[in-house]
Amino acid sequence: MRLGLNATGLVMKGSVEAFVDHAQAAEADGFDSYWVAEHPTGGLDALTVLAIVGQSVKSMELGTAVIPTYPRHPMVLAGQALTTQSVMAGRLTLGIGLSHQPMMAELGMQEDKQIRHLRDYLSILMPLIEEGTVEYDGESLSCRATVFRPAERPPQVLMAALGPQTLRVAGTRTAGTSLAWVGPKTIRDHIVPTLNQAAADAGREAPRVLATLPVCVTDDPEGVRARITATAAMYTELPSYQAMFEREGVSEPGALGLVGSESQVEDMLGGLAEAGVTDFAASEFTPSPDERQRTRTLLKELAL
Repeated sequence: MRLGLNATGLVMKGSVEAFVDHAQAAEADGFDSYWVAEHPTGGLDALTVLAIVGQSVKSMELGTAVIPTYPRHPMVLAGQALTTQSVMAGRLTLGIGLSHQPMMAELGMQEDKQIRHLRDYLSILMPLIEEGTVEYDGESLSCRATVFRPAERPPQVLMAALGPQTLRVAGTRTAGTSLAWVGPKTIRDHIVPTLNQAAADAGREAPRVLATLPVCVTDDPEGVRARITATAAMYTELPSYQAMFEREGVSEPGALGLVGSESQVEDMLGGLAEAGVTDFAASEFTPSPDERQRTRTLLKELAL
């Protein structure tokens, strides 16, 4: 299992300089990858951030986890992704996802047929990224276009997916999935079998499974878990995540955190690898300086 960092905690700061500093430290510490989220109404463009980060970070994979599909036409996203790829020597992975209806409602965007939207979206995005041209007429999206495609290899595409239908679309059309707030039992019994079967049926390579969860080495696991739950309370109100919590047998986000002593956190990471996670992007949730240092020290040791 490859080990990276998820920089979600920096998104609300809106500081590109903070991302650059954070990514440089992550590369110096030996992490394989670095992931930036994009809030649909937050004003921070993840691909622009990564294009700048990529000028000073030379070896890590750089990815979005994730960019919402509805606010951005797939032709526009393909052009931006290819441009970003061209300035970072082929290290971009493009993570996309539906986001959530309450967030889309804030933008005046409503969609009852999300699977149709995903299929149409990928039917435009993937040919443009992989071949540079597309002619497609769909029910929700259509496009006839040719992009000025750089010579570098196209970026991989990962799709956030939780339910059976979205997992099948991800396995059939993309390089894999990007997960948040999904535990090892659910990954082992639901995510991986559905995704792998779809990829196999489509004659594709075994898909990637990128997972992100909060991580903290601490002597106060109950307190940290309570703080995680308070910070991520909105996820308990979203039906897609409610279903994942029920599958895992938990009732709140804090229960999914990789929280405890060094050996306990290491064992939890091992459990994710055994469940089928190919890439883990740690979201460091460290309330105190001591927890911050202990957590990064452990992750550095495991990344090397």
